[in-house]
Amino acid sequence: MGIFTRNDSEPAGGTDVLDRELEKLLEDSQIEDGDHERFSHYVPKDKIMESAMTGKPVRALCGKKWTPSRDPEKFPVCPDCKRVYERMRK
Repeated sequence: MGIFTRNDSEPAGGTDVLDRELEKLLEDSQIEDGDHERFSHYVPKDKIMESAMTGKPVRALCGKKWTPSRDPEKFPVCPDCKRVYERMRK
């Protein structure tokens, strides 16, 4: 399991722990309007694949929900996703 839409290194620690922490953080996070379209976002790779096949929207670590369609390598990483990811790694 990876939690990235970008080609970053795999997270440290067990994936079961990260999955549980991710679900809790997503449930606790508030979705707000903002500059989400200017960034690439961290999303579980399996969700990206599912979205590509079904068209189902995904939810990023920051709470943004959308259907991916652009190359994430062309945008800087969302600072909110990065903050959440760093909290998960601790």
